[in-house]
Amino acid sequence: MRTMVELTIPKDYKDEPIFYQLIKKFEVIPTIIEASFSTDNGWAYIKIEGEENEIKKAFEFLRSKNIIVDTRL
Repeated sequence: MRTMVELTIPKDYKDEPIFYQLIKKFEVIPTIIEASFSTDNGWAYIKIEGEENEIKKAFEFLRSKNIIVDTRL
């Protein structure tokens, strides 16, 4: 499965290796298409590939960190 998603990342996580954690914790491959970070927050458009259940777990992980996951792309 492959899906496009927009992430809105709170400033608390701008220095945290979120994408590295996704790769290590879940069987997914995130590809950053475009991203921007400021002192207040950040956003990223990513393509994420993997089994549907692994992608769902990855999204739950992101949401647990108050990262907004928008799959409407």
